[in-house]
Amino acid sequence: MYDAPVNLELKAKMFRGFADPTRLSILESLRSGEKTVNAISDLIDQSQSNVSNHLSCLKECGLVVSRREGKNMHYSIASTRVQRLLNVGDLILDEVGDRICRCVRYNGQTSPTDFK
Repeated sequence: MYDAPVNLELKAKMFRGFADPTRLSILESLRSGEKTVNAISDLIDQSQSNVSNHLSCLKECGLVVSRREGKNMHYSIASTRVQRLLNVGDLILDEVGDRICRCVRYNGQTSPTDFK
């Protein structure tokens, strides 16, 4: 018997935080530890303003936290569970990444060789 999660809409909304490539690249950059907006911008090759906007979204949704040090804001992943979800995502991709790549139901123009 299938027991549906209490709130599927809320769960889907949480996963939208991970669905945007820029937000996901920000989260991936934070896996190794706390970083400033400038450091994240350099790592993911996006403008500081774009990164700041996405960080604001991620922070509002509770996926990242920030702390001020002087005039700089330092961002990090909000919880070990978010970190574990990213790790589990890697494991799932190891297992089914080729099939996801070939899936025609998702928008995106990738090929299996993009992930090797």
